[in-house]
Amino acid sequence: MRRVLSAEFGVSRPTLRAAVNQLVVAGLLVREHGRGMFVAGAKITQELDLDRRTFSLPQAVGNWTSRLLEFSTQWAGARVGRKLRISPAAEIRYVARLRLVDGSPMAIEYLHVPADLAPDLTQEELENGDFYQHLKERHDVQVSEAVQAIEPTVVTRGEADLLDVPELSRALLFERLTSDTRNRPVEYAHSIYRGDRYRIVSRLVLGPRADRPTPPDGHHPGIPPGVFMPGEAVTFSTRGVVQNDL
Repeated sequence: MRRVLSAEFGVSRPTLRAAVNQLVVAGLLVREHGRGMFVAGAKITQELDLDRRTFSLPQAVGNWTSRLLEFSTQWAGARVGRKLRISPAAEIRYVARLRLVDGSPMAIEYLHVPADLAPDLTQEELENGDFYQHLKERHDVQVSEAVQAIEPTVVTRGEADLLDVPELSRALLFERLTSDTRNRPVEYAHSIYRGDRYRIVSRLVLGPRADRPTPPDGHHPGIPPGVFMPGEAVTFSTRGVVQNDL
């Protein structure tokens, strides 16, 4: 293939190799060991907007679905207990689910919810509809705010199999602690999002700005689609556009 491309474009093979390496670094091409070189799938763009006063989390463009991987009752343990401000011996609902967009695996979410807050939480609620809306309507738990951190990581062998990417592929780790209107921690979650399909864009406000249209609805990375209380002050909001694979 390189010989054909070198002849077609009239460049040396080392020059062509360097150009291909730049496209890989830029995320436009993907190398898969034993398979070859492929065009990377289009990314899901997420914009962080630091200037909006309402925080809505409606469903993103595209068909978002969930496949439950594990749903069990466990002891909180020391680490999760500290996050949720409960005893390590307290029971939690542990949830692992695969998030898909138009049938394509996009993220793995691990949720920890105090069992006494949602004792009747069901598998159906976790696979269908808006999880936060279920908490509000079926369990009388109204989420209010969340603190979330984002950092780069790589996927393990098991995560790679679920996300349909090579082992050690780059990914984004979202860690979130959600509180309700009574200031109780109601959910501790961490999520692994495919690094080849997600791009985070930040909008920084550096001075006075003209009025601009409200951005279209989108998906907040790492957070199940839902709607926060309108009119509440927030730190930032996000929007995203789901694009089809190339």
